[in-house]
Amino acid sequence: MKIPFLVTFGTLGNCRFYCFATLLMFAGWADLTGQIPNATPTTPSKQTNQTVPATDGGGESLRDQSKIKVVFDPNSPGVVIIESNGEKIRVDTVSKTVESFAEGSKQESPQPDKDRIVATSAAEPAQEEESAYDFDRGEEPYDFRVVNVPTPKNVPKGSWNLAFTHRFTQPIHPVSSSGKNLLGLDSFGIASFGISYGITDKLYVSAYRSPLCQRGLCRVIEVGLGYNWLSHDKKSPVALTTYASIEGNDNFTEEYTYNFQTMISGRIGKRVYLFFSPALHLNSNGQRRFNPRSSDFFPPATAADTFQLPTHGASFGFGASVLITPNVIALFDFVPRTGFKLGQVRPILDSNFRVTGFVNNSQPSIGFGIQRNVGRHAFALTFSNTQATTTSRYNSSNLANPPKRLIIGFNLSRRF
Repeated sequence: MKIPFLVTFGTLGNCRFYCFATLLMFAGWADLTGQIPNATPTTPSKQTNQTVPATDGGGESLRDQSKIKVVFDPNSPGVVIIESNGEKIRVDTVSKTVESFAEGSKQESPQPDKDRIVATSAAEPAQEEESAYDFDRGEEPYDFRVVNVPTPKNVPKGSWNLAFTHRFTQPIHPVSSSGKNLLGLDSFGIASFGISYGITDKLYVSAYRSPLCQRGLCRVIEVGLGYNWLSHDKKSPVALTTYASIEGNDNFTEEYTYNFQTMISGRIGKRVYLFFSPALHLNSNGQRRFNPRSSDFFPPATAADTFQLPTHGASFGFGASVLITPNVIALFDFVPRTGFKLGQVRPILDSNFRVTGFVNNSQPSIGFGIQRNVGRHAFALTFSNTQATTTSRYNSSNLANPPKRLIIGFNLSRRF
């Protein structure tokens, strides 16, 4: 241990005491045992109080004449308390000051209480080591969607959040057909995008547009309002958000659908997140827009007038995100439904090719993928059986594809 220390004695008595303190204050850093002859090396960390025997010019010990006691203040680096002949002074080598104080004053030579120090250290809780999988509120590792199912990801106050979804048309299976089209990447794609804004740390608004255009839905715009009741962070294992939205066809000018949804997430350990997003879709088949019409066939199919699909629907989205690394996530979701189910209405023909009835061919949406997070960006390569991504439609395969006929897609988000 290095301390400011230089000892020079010319005479005996109190003069020597103050000369020692003054020289101690202005001296440079030196090794205690190396500067004092006949001093026994000690370990400062184990023994704070030290008695330094002074010597005269001839090297004769002055132990019998007087003693100088040096105490290092453990609470004030650079401060030394010196005691000799019943007098004490305080030397601050940082501010270069010397103070004298009486016996029993508040500035009494500090004696380290080893038991108290040990007890205090034991009482202080050990700080938990920060994990690479810990995060703060609003920085959840999962995205605003698992694949298709929405999540209760927090939208912080004042933040703008862009979200893009891209779904191709041609299924990967069979590879013999899709291989020459780069597994379907050459096929026609549906590129949808949306934005959300945090009004407060809990309340947010959103808007989303999908250019998908087929019977019953075309160029849909969805506007919504969400409230985040509970958020995930490194201590909270549960997140809860409620959301309400309206979808309108033809750029929000007709055929409206009303959605009410709850998004729940639970964390298992630090790597696994499970999601459940039940939703109610009112007027999802309003104006009978997905029902077949007799005028669609020649000769007119009178059976179309008696075939009715449900007007309202409900869905129950399940999903999971598993962190392979802090920034790489495996994704899976599945959505059972009831009531109206989006799909394709196919006619039933007799032997004379006359329409005798209809059947609604529908498949629940299913998807899996891999996600990579980079800062405030999230990119996911997805495989699912639907191109529909608005709240009332993501639950069904608009292509009526079974799970084995998945299409490639992308999810991309960015927070500003």
